Amino acid sequence: MITIVNYGSGNIQAIGNIYKRLNIEFTVADTTEALSSATKLILPGVGAFDKTMKQLIDSGMKSRLDFLVLENRVPVLGICVGMQILANGSEEGNLPGLGWIAGKVKKFDVSKFIHKPHVPHMGWNNVKPALEHPLFKNMDEQQGFYFLHSYYFECSDSSNILSTTEYGGRFASAVYNKNIFGTQFHPEKSHHNGIQLLKNYAEL
Repeated sequence: MITIVNYGSGNIQAIGNIYKRLNIEFTVADTTEALSSATKLILPGVGAFDKTMKQLIDSGMKSRLDFLVLENRVPVLGICVGMQILANGSEEGNLPGLGWIAGKVKKFDVSKFIHKPHVPHMGWNNVKPALEHPLFKNMDEQQGFYFLHSYYFECSDSSNILSTTEYGGRFASAVYNKNIFGTQFHPEKSHHNGIQLLKNYAEL
């Protein structure tokens, strides 16, 4: 069962609507007990790093998620801030992240941009897979994905980078580590490509 984790941060309804259209069964969990049927997890995220982590901790689900993901190897997909909290920490806040993928979330340094784009990075941009992976099967590379963020995930190990995007330099727009996946872009706002990616994730 695909389980969207409700800890008070994210576009849960938008993700759910896509799975309804695809006739793919899913559920929403807002308690530890509701995670018991999860065979795949989605961590949505909109907002700041510390607030998102605090909401997850306060929900009481963090320890159970650690067990499911790290011990039982249940696949998990983090979206936007849901991806950033996979890291060890962030320049945006003081709380530790989940630490499921080694790295730190950093703010775009516009002083280093040759052509100074706006921050936040907002709108459509191309995503270049770093390797062939079924998560990116049947993508329209010209269409790209929709982004909205001021911070990016800097992986400690480049082998954890699943895709890259150019915005004042190259950054990791998707990351992975075995059963753990994260996308900085919003698939639920990315039309055909986003629908296809969520379908691909369901089929992993």
